Amino acid sequence: MVSEGKLKGRPVIVVHGGAGTWQPERSRSGLAGVKRAAEVGFRVLIRGGSALDAVEEAVGVMEDDGSFNAGYGSSLTIDKRVEMEASIMDGETLQAGAAGLLKDVRNPVRLARLVMEKTDHVFVVGEGAEKIAQIFGLEKRNPISELRLGYWKRQMETLNKGKFPLPKLAELAKAHPDIFSLETVGAVALDAEGNVAAATSTGGFPLKLPGRIGDSPLIGCGTYADNSCGACSATGVGEIAIRLVLAKTVCDYMARGKTAQKAVETAIRLVNTRILNNYSSMGLIAVDMKGNIGAAHNSPNLCWAYMSTELTEPRASLTAKKITEKL
Repeated sequence: MVSEGKLKGRPVIVVHGGAGTWQPERSRSGLAGVKRAAEVGFRVLIRGGSALDAVEEAVGVMEDDGSFNAGYGSSLTIDKRVEMEASIMDGETLQAGAAGLLKDVRNPVRLARLVMEKTDHVFVVGEGAEKIAQIFGLEKRNPISELRLGYWKRQMETLNKGKFPLPKLAELAKAHPDIFSLETVGAVALDAEGNVAAATSTGGFPLKLPGRIGDSPLIGCGTYADNSCGACSATGVGEIAIRLVLAKTVCDYMARGKTAQKAVETAIRLVNTRILNNYSSMGLIAVDMKGNIGAAHNSPNLCWAYMSTELTEPRASLTAKKITEKL
């Protein structure tokens, strides 16, 4: 248990390890991972650290864990490679950074922050992003785990049955949720100074085409934070979050007076309403400027956890508010 100390406000952090179907072989480690991430991030807050630092550290924990589709343990592309991506955003300044198409950067979220703070840009990908990582001495790591390699082999066997064309991998994932995991990791936080931040990181859609970019590094789609309303991180089918600019949409709902919970619930109803005849698996976490938290999904599971000064330890679950109805 961390000590509250002298805080001006009541900090809170919410993390997710991804929406989708959590298989028994990963659920225990997933819950342990999000609890550990929430604890690490909250320790930053309780010591007077910023929301930005907290979400970076929390996401970094999950990137290193191996239980999640981010950092070590990322999903493989159809040609058996890894292309990771991440973003981070500061709600106080609206500064943001993102990186994509990363091969072996140990913590993509840390590179996203370097892009935000050390360049004039918001989003850098591929060789250029990896050069920034090299300049600033970020650690490298082979991100391919035995678990994901096994998943890739089973996914390719299913794909090679020839029932689904490549552009419709979402249909394949819907038909075989036991082997297609779409998880992303993310965190949102409110610090003692009243500032919010958000960060998101992923290995991307399993068997994705090389060069595909999802919502996680796209500001407003997978990640958004603004001190005028709150912060949000998304997980699920990235193309859906992109089409609906989902993280910004959640923040807009909070700006109009909805609590964090009502905002994420309304956004999932929006997904259910507007995304028809498609695989629409999505999950959202959020925090508003009053410190209220939100978590909702339409997927079978959402692995998530949160921590506040009112708790003695993080609370974690494989489900939050599941939304099946439309607007």
